[in-house]
Amino acid sequence: MSVNSVVVTGGTGNIGAAVIEHLQTHGYTVTNASRSGGSVVADRDFRTDALNPGDLTATLAAVDADAVVHLGMISTPTNVPGHRVFESNVQSTYNVLEVAAALDIDHVVLASSMSAIGGGFEPEPARIDYLPVDESHRATPSNPYGLGKRLAEQTADGFARRADAPTTITSLRFPWMPSEDEARATFAEADRSLDGLREAGVFHTARNTLFSYLGREDAARAVRLAIEADFQGHEVCWLAAADTSTPVPSATLAREVYDAEIRGELEGNRSLVSTEKARRVLGWEPEWSWRQ
Repeated sequence: MSVNSVVVTGGTGNIGAAVIEHLQTHGYTVTNASRSGGSVVADRDFRTDALNPGDLTATLAAVDADAVVHLGMISTPTNVPGHRVFESNVQSTYNVLEVAAALDIDHVVLASSMSAIGGGFEPEPARIDYLPVDESHRATPSNPYGLGKRLAEQTADGFARRADAPTTITSLRFPWMPSEDEARATFAEADRSLDGLREAGVFHTARNTLFSYLGREDAARAVRLAIEADFQGHEVCWLAAADTSTPVPSATLAREVYDAEIRGELEGNRSLVSTEKARRVLGWEPEWSWRQ
């Protein structure tokens, strides 16, 4: 079945505009479905709350959606009550999958996170067993955001077992996706040595995000490739740039910061996140680096 109409929930968020514009460039008609309904780039806008199944059903039916990209979740849980963060991740994901199944929508892409394994916003150091991390790494989340992302992935697993499930469901584990200006200020102009990160008070965050990041255009391309993928069921894929956000050699990070087993090549500043599955399943590889 060909895909033409794509609905992006949360199209007004940090990467929403990049995803919408990228899909439009490749011939898709894109509808933004968000609580504000205020996208300036989408072909159509609907005020839609992903926590409301009625809203979702009305919007997806109105535009005869062929695919849904679910970005409309709380992206940074700081200063948001934990139960709201958890609800945003889990209940909205369930609603998107339930409505997609009811309307025979074949393709769903979900915004997951490295927090699903117990990284990101965890107050304690992430438990990293081996590097580079891949999809087989154990999951040990404890905070509302990480728990929500993990349960959202497991919810997608459950839907994939249903006879009426969408053909493809892809959970993309996104790291931080800075704009080029943000990357320049954070990575290129700041002291990204381990001592510099400690002095700036951001070492814990860098450590728990595996010193990873991703260009927004690379993220948007991964979303499109997930829509176009031909597998069946639910797949979780790590995404990250090919390099780290620090000049410290990756092998040194593995040894001194994580005390982790090295299972793959970590020469130079190679990413501590394996994107081999995304390459194999989606045909995706990262292209942009802050070092450019």
